[in-house]
Amino acid sequence: MTQRSLDRLLRPQTIAVFGGREAHRVIEQCDRMGFGGDVWPVHPKLEEVHGRRCYRSILELPAAPDAAFVGVNRMLTLDIVRDLAARGAGGAVCYASGFSEAAGELADGADLQRRLLDAAGDMPILGPNCYGLINGLDGALLWPDQHGMQRVDRGVAILTQSSNIALNLTMQTRGLPIAYLVTVGNQAQTSLSDVAYALLEDPRVTAVGLHVEGFGNLPALQEFALRARELKKPVVALKVGKSEQAKRATVSHTASLSGSDAVADAVLGRLGIGRVGSLPELLETLKLLHVAGPLTGNAISSMSCSGGEASLMADAAVGRAVEFRTLRPGQLAPLRLALGQMVTLSNPLDYHTFAWGDLGRQTDAFTAMFEGGYALNLVVLDFPRTDRCDAADWTTTVDAIVAASASTGGLAGVVATLPENMPEDRAVSLMKRGVVPFCGIFETLAATEIASRIGREWSVPPELRLLDVPQVEGEIETLDEADAKAALSAFGVPVPAGFVANSPQEAMERSDELGYPVALKGLAIEHKTEAGAVALNLKDATAVFDAATSMNGTKAFLVEKMVEHSVAELIIGAARDPVFGLTLTVGSGGILVELLDDSAILSLPTTRTAITETISRLRIGKLINGYRGRPKGDLEAVVFAVAAAADYVVKNAARLEELDINPLMVLPENKGVVAVDALIRRRR
Repeated sequence: MTQRSLDRLLRPQTIAVFGGREAHRVIEQCDRMGFGGDVWPVHPKLEEVHGRRCYRSILELPAAPDAAFVGVNRMLTLDIVRDLAARGAGGAVCYASGFSEAAGELADGADLQRRLLDAAGDMPILGPNCYGLINGLDGALLWPDQHGMQRVDRGVAILTQSSNIALNLTMQTRGLPIAYLVTVGNQAQTSLSDVAYALLEDPRVTAVGLHVEGFGNLPALQEFALRARELKKPVVALKVGKSEQAKRATVSHTASLSGSDAVADAVLGRLGIGRVGSLPELLETLKLLHVAGPLTGNAISSMSCSGGEASLMADAAVGRAVEFRTLRPGQLAPLRLALGQMVTLSNPLDYHTFAWGDLGRQTDAFTAMFEGGYALNLVVLDFPRTDRCDAADWTTTVDAIVAASASTGGLAGVVATLPENMPEDRAVSLMKRGVVPFCGIFETLAATEIASRIGREWSVPPELRLLDVPQVEGEIETLDEADAKAALSAFGVPVPAGFVANSPQEAMERSDELGYPVALKGLAIEHKTEAGAVALNLKDATAVFDAATSMNGTKAFLVEKMVEHSVAELIIGAARDPVFGLTLTVGSGGILVELLDDSAILSLPTTRTAITETISRLRIGKLINGYRGRPKGDLEAVVFAVAAAADYVVKNAARLEELDINPLMVLPENKGVVAVDALIRRRR
């Protein structure tokens, strides 16, 4: 059944409330926010609530409500939702718990959720087990508790599955204007992506923040990300759940490298959704995106009147994809003129206190820095306590920052090293003047990195749509190495010259065909090395026969030409994530898989450009490019082989469970690559 539009639920003109204490609080909060529409309490016994007539039933209401808050027990919730849908209501918030989220404790939880969905039909519902929503633009609330939000003309939308985290976020004092705050509970019907998509369409929404435990609908997430890009409204997500991937009976290394958290990183990055690591980072990133949108690059500047602050800023950038680019020659003379001879001109810049309190000199210094073409110009400035101190000189500094930003067009941000040193009224004032008020150095640089990544993604056309192929049912089978290599070779993955022998005698007699040395492997054996079913560097036929006969019980053998003189070893693998499906893993292979922790994940389908960029970011990429004078590897052949493996995965996505090529031997430049070992697991 197609769900109706969420517009009436998110932006109601009429609200019906059902229940006792929680329902009464909804009315209180609507009154406090100045909601201009009608609120209709419904209760079987009360005559009035907060000065409003109380209706006995849904049928008595003056009209079908745009939105309803259903704050009653779970059984009564079913009846009310059914009656609301029949009356033509625009949507409902289901506050009660005890549905599928409690299926482990309540035997009827899952069944009750199915009945709730039947009762709602095509009427949108949020929850169950959620607080609802706050619309700070129109003052409309379906929210049964106090909160810290106020009316705004424009701002960000924040969505979360957790009502308590939502409540905490409303209490922020960082100056972030929140247009909408929505909780979705267990998403029985309306998903987080559904709500987020609907909120994008409100022209008053500037950016969207998501706090999620998981993504249940990849196509919906992809459509949402594409629409956000079309509307130029950036999205950031705090995805929880970085626990180690459940260990399977490890047939390959790929499974251990492609945990669900790493896959989420890759997919969100591909979709142009920034990923933050904490709630403070979420708020600071949204603040930057609200004021400025995505950044045009990752080169930034920093100024402070303390060497200690300059060092903190420089240290916080280590490991982040931001660059304190060196000052340009044209900046040096005006900076020297403004700051004097005793200041070391650098970026980050400690401008000392020589210009402190001097509007003209500070404006000149900030102007010279802002003319450096940086994507963001930061000034570290912790404001003093207003109850004990005089902030006049800090106001002068702010005026100089604003003047420099206005004259150069450079984006400016003021960074308080401690959140409490950025008073909320200061933050609001700075934003009104086009300056980003940041709380915390680490959060600032996280926000900068994320905003620049979104800008980079948006600067090029969107890639192909993500692979979304339903998996067929069937028992999982593991191909032997010979069959796996044959399947990959058909797609262009280079494999060693070799043959299958069905006896030690055949292996010996045919090994001369390859030329020595050769490798001998027992087929249909998992973990061949541990089972003693691998023999390398066999230099004559007798050695081949002896090695084969020593592998007791082995019925078939793979004999291959040894691959020698490699520059590097890679792993290429694919594993199936329960939410995001198949993704490709590329990294350091051979015995270095566990030692180096050097891998990256590519969402599928992919491109050769993306593959090349991914390899360049890996440590093994330095070896392939000739690290410290060593011979270069055949990078072009590496990219071709990874692309061929990706093509195999895409074409076989319905049946494929896992792919593992380890190692892919990278030969010197123009000599190619060879997949020395391969494993494929697929559905029959």
